[in-house]
Amino acid sequence: MLEKKEAPLGVFDSGVGGLTVVREILKQIPSESILYYADTAHVPYGSRDPQELKGFARKITSYLVDQGCKMIIIACNTSTSLAYEDLQTFFPLPIIGVIEPGVEKALKTTKKSRIGVIGTVATINSGVYQQKLQAKNPDAQVYAAACPPFVPLVENGLIAGADTENTVANCLSPLLEKNIDTLILGCTHYPFLQPVITKVIGSGIKVIDPACETVRKVGEKLKELKLFAQGANPSYHYVSSKSPQDFRARGSVFLGEDLGTVKKVIL
Repeated sequence: MLEKKEAPLGVFDSGVGGLTVVREILKQIPSESILYYADTAHVPYGSRDPQELKGFARKITSYLVDQGCKMIIIACNTSTSLAYEDLQTFFPLPIIGVIEPGVEKALKTTKKSRIGVIGTVATINSGVYQQKLQAKNPDAQVYAAACPPFVPLVENGLIAGADTENTVANCLSPLLEKNIDTLILGCTHYPFLQPVITKVIGSGIKVIDPACETVRKVGEKLKELKLFAQGANPSYHYVSSKSPQDFRARGSVFLGEDLGTVKKVIL
């Protein structure tokens, strides 16, 4: 049992976006080890075929399970929206997605029940945020917008500047017209753009970063299953499916610390 407690959390995303979840793990549950898989060979996920994306998620999860991970965190809204139930069916270990925690936080936060959601084309087209928000609160008015330029901006490190601000403003203007009071960042890449997003929407709209709530749920699940790591020396390993040196360079900047050696693993 002790060996299982010290096993890593398996975390995956299409690229650097899932590092927002890693950042929260380091803050909230710093004793936990992490194995992170960045599927950089296929980023961005948002415009890809849903069946293809389900296949990616299953292969990555299988890899993380084979590496001995004790829990899987789908640090990607697109993969959560399309593959969460599929993965739960196929793999006999706890799997946590990023959507449900963000939904719960948004409903607790909103004062007017007017909630905006931004995400990839695949996430928005899946309707998962809209369905879950309205299932929990039928009176909620939900306005969703796909923001395809956001992931490439983050993956290329373009998280500030006039051009980025203009792109963000163009994507968010339809939601601002709806008088929303809460905005869910429905993609784990988007928190890296949060300073620009906040500048565009103003301080009157509350921004929900599902990564914070997701890791809180991870902590609760680890406690429930008595799987909290007991050791004092957690390890952090990062792998990517393409250009590991590029991922290390970008990821180290975003995370605020050197990722160390990033291995290339093609599935």
